[in-house]
Amino acid sequence: MQFIDVMITCPDRETALAIGCACVAERLAACANIGGEIISVYRWKGAIEEAGEIALLLKTRAASFDALAARIRALRPYETPCIISTELVAIDPDYAAWLEAETG
Repeated sequence: MQFIDVMITCPDRETALAIGCACVAERLAACANIGGEIISVYRWKGAIEEAGEIALLLKTRAASFDALAARIRALRPYETPCIISTELVAIDPDYAAWLEAETG
């Protein structure tokens, strides 16, 4: 079974917590890690923007990405959310078993 980390950015801690709690409660993710504030610099509609955001990392099965991304889009206030995944190529077997048991 393949597992991924899914990283998104949120406008504030409350939004990150709401998305993380919903995804874990619905078993779309086994775990949500809410980081500290980051500063994002990006081009949006022709202008350079700068914004404080909160990074949210969700741990799940690779097969759950589409369902997880759909749920994030439904909960997230951004017009074009950053939803990216990284495949976990090396993972502790006990942790992998826990991820499998807590998702899907």
